[in-house]
Amino acid sequence: MKPIIGITMGDAAGIGPEIIVKALQRADVHDICRPLVIGDAAMLERAAGVTSAAVKVQRIAPAEIMEAVFEPGIVPCIDLHLLPADLPYGQISAAAGDAAYQYIAEAVRLAQQGRIDAICTAPLNKEALHKGGHLFPGHTEILAHLTDTEDYSMMLTTPNLKVIHLTTHVGLIQAIRMIDPERTYKVVKLAHEVLVQAGYTNPSIAVCGINPHAGENGLFGEGEEEEKLVPGIERARAEGINVTGPYPADTLFFRAARGDFQMVVACYHDQGHAPVKVLGIEAGVNITVGLKGGIIRTSVDHGTAFDIAGKNIADERSMVEAIRAAVDLAPKRPAL
Repeated sequence: MKPIIGITMGDAAGIGPEIIVKALQRADVHDICRPLVIGDAAMLERAAGVTSAAVKVQRIAPAEIMEAVFEPGIVPCIDLHLLPADLPYGQISAAAGDAAYQYIAEAVRLAQQGRIDAICTAPLNKEALHKGGHLFPGHTEILAHLTDTEDYSMMLTTPNLKVIHLTTHVGLIQAIRMIDPERTYKVVKLAHEVLVQAGYTNPSIAVCGINPHAGENGLFGEGEEEEKLVPGIERARAEGINVTGPYPADTLFFRAARGDFQMVVACYHDQGHAPVKVLGIEAGVNITVGLKGGIIRTSVDHGTAFDIAGKNIADERSMVEAIRAAVDLAPKRPAL
């Protein structure tokens, strides 16, 4: 049985509904999964009109997943009916921010019940999310909260590069303070586990240095690599995990992209994000690793793009890649 992928609609004032209907009219998406949208059916119908997508939205209740029609041209939607039909495109809306949160919460419930096999999220807007009463930095932190998960990490992938992060949405000085051997060990272990689940045998993991040239034997920095990274790396290696480093970041991403390593551990947000987005934001996928219950979550690696919402110029390729990643990482079992 193909996995059921729960696709949350994101902020409906942005491009989320557009890229979803564009993606779900593609036969290659339906060839690999059973896509199920969690959102507002009226917003999807509006997006279908804007994009001229040859799709029909099927409204279903959470208890009716077995009645969903999974085929090209049909967009089955668990319709939470939270938004007004005249919600304007491209504007911050508390209602849209709250709705985006509720879609995620419903998807988590379905995943915890085993009714969907993975979650794939369209983008939300942080300002709208906050105006809607949900004070989280983004999807990763929401999912950690909803699943009561403490040890998690953000992973980014492109066709040629996979990156996992020791820290994400904090300032650089705070990020360096937060890194310690325990965090290094836990993230390396998460990286190993997700790669093994995806089918890699003895995957090769490389850890970035914090300082230029990975400190160059104490020449740069104050010994952060030896203090914060090396003990965690050595602990993981003692457990049989194929991890090495720390390596200079200025050459490591090149080496990983050519195939020397299956995963890079980045120390802070921009160290990991910049190389991935240079390689191609359209093909980038954001994955939350380590959620309790083994819940898989993937996402497009771009924002709500309010400036182009409703104009039929949004590119669905990152959504398609995010769905593919969800399929690759989802447990290989029927959802129902």
